[in-house]
Amino acid sequence: MKKKIGIGIFIIAFTILIRLFFGIYVDDEFGDENLFLKHRPIWKWKFHSPIGMSDLKIEDLTKEKQMEEKYYKEFIRQNKQ
Repeated sequence: MKKKIGIGIFIIAFTILIRLFFGIYVDDEFGDENLFLKHRPIWKWKFHSPIGMSDLKIEDLTKEKQMEEKYYKEFIRQNKQ
């Protein structure tokens, strides 16, 4: 019984760690989904750029989309190099 509980706790902890340190991003040019390792833990799983390859500026977006764009810049664009 204790072994089953231990295995269950391990699986839950492993799943949470994967969620915190890995993510999926949608390529802003081609639309492909790619798995990546985050540089810091965050619960957000899927990242995409609301601006994409358009000529929009971040000021033209809603507050929610501005936050999404900031996350995309922080986690994807700054770490692609």
